[in-house]
Amino acid sequence: MLPANCIAFKEWAVICAALADGRQSLIVRKGGIQEGPSGFRVEHREFWLFPTYLHQKPEALADESRPLLDRVQGEQPAAGAVHLGLYAVVEDVVSVTDESLLTRLTGLHVWSHRTLSERFHYRRPGLFVLTVRMYRLPNPIVIPDSPHFAGCRTWIDLPSEPPLSTAGLMPVVSDKEFARQRQAIQAAVQFAIA
Repeated sequence: MLPANCIAFKEWAVICAALADGRQSLIVRKGGIQEGPSGFRVEHREFWLFPTYLHQKPEALADESRPLLDRVQGEQPAAGAVHLGLYAVVEDVVSVTDESLLTRLTGLHVWSHRTLSERFHYRRPGLFVLTVRMYRLPNPIVIPDSPHFAGCRTWIDLPSEPPLSTAGLMPVVSDKEFARQRQAIQAAVQFAIA
């Protein structure tokens, strides 16, 4: 793990909460509008999760996961502040080009099947599944929000000098539980590292 990092990955706050709770160890990504026609690329193998609150809606989640959205909305930081307390290390990157594999991921994430299908078909068929080992700080780092963070894109540079330290990060799940989740993800997508 890097000793410090100033790269963040924008993700719905409800997905950040599912990752923080150990409900899932995967991120599904197609790419933001600002990433252009080439789409998403795994530019960084380690990053802070940057929770976003736009575009989240109950129907985007599996029925049993919808209460998580209510919790996240109730915990949203005050306007003008961003809380960074989750750190991801990418273990596997799989390019999924067969939509039928998405149903095999059911139970390994909190999205609805419809949401994954819509993301799969956006622009051109396919999406990326990232298996991530999640870590958390006991107390999040609070930084001021900035127009620099706006827009539909995945990666953002955190204007922090020095870069944010990863000291004190603790794994969200045990090594054994992460190995179990990783194996289930690999089996579901017929493990082919991109």
